[in-house]
Amino acid sequence: MNARIDVVIVSYNSADTLRSCVEPLLDQPGITVTVVDNASTDGSLATLAGLGVNAIDAERNGGFGFGCNLGMTAGSAPLVLFLNPDARVERADLARLEAVLEAEPEVALVGPRLVDSDGELIPSIRRWQRPGTVWSQAMFLHRLFPRAAWANEIASAHERYETVEYPEWISGACMLGRRDALEAIGGFDESFFLYCEDMDLCAELVKHGHRIRYEPGATVHHVGGHSAPRSSLLPVLATSRVLFARKHASPFSARIQRLGIAVDAATHSFAALRRPSYARGHFAALGSTLRRRVVGHNAG
Repeated sequence: MNARIDVVIVSYNSADTLRSCVEPLLDQPGITVTVVDNASTDGSLATLAGLGVNAIDAERNGGFGFGCNLGMTAGSAPLVLFLNPDARVERADLARLEAVLEAEPEVALVGPRLVDSDGELIPSIRRWQRPGTVWSQAMFLHRLFPRAAWANEIASAHERYETVEYPEWISGACMLGRRDALEAIGGFDESFFLYCEDMDLCAELVKHGHRIRYEPGATVHHVGGHSAPRSSLLPVLATSRVLFARKHASPFSARIQRLGIAVDAATHSFAALRRPSYARGHFAALGSTLRRRVVGHNAG
């Protein structure tokens, strides 16, 4: 039987969760599972021993988008599910996502309701990064006005997650897309090593005339969904936000956003003084933002 869905899971030191992520997918007809390991040091792939998966040892950590693209090209199914290694999707929920794409040809990418291990909602309906949201985050206004679209890039109102939405972008923790649409834009932009690659993917699909859809009838458990970035990854996050601004905003807007991202790093470094590792991480993010050249897409 030809596969309907290629599941792509990118692993990096995911030994604790990888097998439990893969197992629910193995008894589903018409589905193939490809795990791309980005040079893990914890023996992640060894946890899949005896399971019928296509395991790819990338031998280097080229980033999340790099791993997704590598896994996508290993298959040929018309639909591709990108799934985090600490997420778990059951058959009925995957079927609901598939039904959305069957019913709405203008939708190229659909995501589910995300919850953590306790069943608590993980907000996943997102708005584009804009100068207003960047500066609001820098000045902590998104905490004072969590429901204001001008201040927050994440829809926090729980009632929003009870109905169908067509957001600007959705979390990359779990999203089902059309292969033809994904291939037409070249897949993920590998300039984004980590963070913002899902926002960028959605932006490219929208530019090509597609819609993004949130489906409340499908629920996926995402263990690490509430986790803040590790302190060592804060410079990576800042760099990705600068790259997104340069790729999708006007030159003037990109400069305003870059300055806001720098201010964000500075204000958060002071706010995190009681957590020295995070203070250092934010300070490093400030340095990465202010460098003359930022490695990545259209950097200069």
